[in-house]
Amino acid sequence: MSEQQGISLPQLTNDIVKNARKTRLDAFAVALEGWRRGLKLKWYTKDSEYYKDMIIFGVNPPGRLFSLSSDQQTHFFFRTRGDIVANEAVEVASEKDDTKVVLENAGVPVPKGKGFEPDATDEEIIAFSKTLDYPLVLKPTNASLGNGVVTNIRSDEQFLKAINYVRHELNYDEVIVEQHVDGKEYRVYVVDDNVIAAYNRVPANIIGDGEHTIEELIALNNQQRKKNARLNSCLIHIDTEILEFIQSAGYTLESVPEKGEQIFLREKTNVSSGGDPIDVTDTIDPELKQIAIDAIKAVPGLHHGGVDIIVNENRSMEAAGVVIELNPTAQIGGALFPIKGKARDIPAAIIDYYFPETKGMDTSKSKIYFDLINILEPLENRAALEVEVSPAPMGKLYAKKFTVHGTVQRNSYHRWLKQKAIERNLHGYVKNNVFDEIEIVVAGTDRSTISEFKSLISQYPQNSKVRKIEEENYDEPVTIGFEIAEQYNTTNIKSVQYALRKMDKDLKHLTKMKNRIQKDNQHILNSTSWKFTKPLRSAGAVLKNRK
Repeated sequence: MSEQQGISLPQLTNDIVKNARKTRLDAFAVALEGWRRGLKLKWYTKDSEYYKDMIIFGVNPPGRLFSLSSDQQTHFFFRTRGDIVANEAVEVASEKDDTKVVLENAGVPVPKGKGFEPDATDEEIIAFSKTLDYPLVLKPTNASLGNGVVTNIRSDEQFLKAINYVRHELNYDEVIVEQHVDGKEYRVYVVDDNVIAAYNRVPANIIGDGEHTIEELIALNNQQRKKNARLNSCLIHIDTEILEFIQSAGYTLESVPEKGEQIFLREKTNVSSGGDPIDVTDTIDPELKQIAIDAIKAVPGLHHGGVDIIVNENRSMEAAGVVIELNPTAQIGGALFPIKGKARDIPAAIIDYYFPETKGMDTSKSKIYFDLINILEPLENRAALEVEVSPAPMGKLYAKKFTVHGTVQRNSYHRWLKQKAIERNLHGYVKNNVFDEIEIVVAGTDRSTISEFKSLISQYPQNSKVRKIEEENYDEPVTIGFEIAEQYNTTNIKSVQYALRKMDKDLKHLTKMKNRIQKDNQHILNSTSWKFTKPLRSAGAVLKNRK
């Protein structure tokens, strides 16, 4: 993985999406786009009556199910998939063997192969494998995120090992056997007749520098991934698969690759297992784009989703590539936060499709967002089955930061400031800085209202004295509403309870970060190369002390 980072969308900064990980990021990005366009946004639990007829899968804690409404219509979403996508289409796409048949019948190129039901014997599957040329792929028909997929099988012995692993260790009885196609793998996202995004999914890898071991390079790679809002939850974890893969290539974790040498760590390309998303939307072969569009059209009621394509580089077939999977509920983080290239605005394309009456509204400069954690709290606590997010302020947002000096840290004064901000439809926060200083951020669509609020700062009638107000423009993202940050009223039990919950969340987050850092440090300390260089470090310390 290169240290070069992709160009992200300005309306989706790391700060804005920091509380939305993995599949929650997909839902948040689409919901945020609609909400910023003035659509009414509600979030739901999976027990909501609105989702009794929609196919949803997985555990799905709150933050994956939401609705958006305009004056004309309401649509319900599961992550990136809306209710326009038919359940029948989801059923076809979730079963890889059914997908294969439907695509093949529609003339969409797919790898040669066959699906096997749970009652098929290993012997039947092995017998069919002998009708195909190696290399082969064995994969479950209904798994996700690359689970159980074994690629590039090159011998009878490897195929038997794959059968045992997939069917008997992982207990995926229903499988597909197909020919392995050599070539780059692309995830193409299609909405209706248009390719919105395409990115190359490169398997987990490291680039040698001539100094660090493979183990150390993985740790350095993960440090870079932590800076990416999508990849920070998809780190490269050293497991048996990686150990066996690099060993088969003649390496160990202690090997020191030459400078510029790229070493792949896995066969499968999934971003969730450490793969790198590289944007290719502007350079992908037009024929591959058409194959992706045809694949979506081949399944009645699909309308939009992800299409996984392998480029047919050796051209043993007439087609430029083959479709290996359809994803009606595709993760889009790789397109929103690529390692290289430009981010692609899939959320905008989805909202355009579902709410054409909002098409043309540009949210690319929007800095307003909602605090997902606080919004979802009633759902997390099972206090409600649905929550509605307050409307987004429409129009250009102006924001100021005021640093106020004086006797200004009383909670009653902060509550008064909050009341005055809310009365004027201003958003932001007030928080203590040091002993005699507070920071106030206010944002709104009317400049004069912000100026009016500034004049009120020094007008609180009780026990607060403002000596000085410093003003500056504020360009960072702003959450909707007005928060009294890191403050609570000891005479109000609800305020104390809220503060305790917030402190508990902060403590859990900091503890998780501490444990992660300790684990990373211990990983380095236990590495062979660190132990090997201990005498050199000790000698360096002695020389330094002599100076």
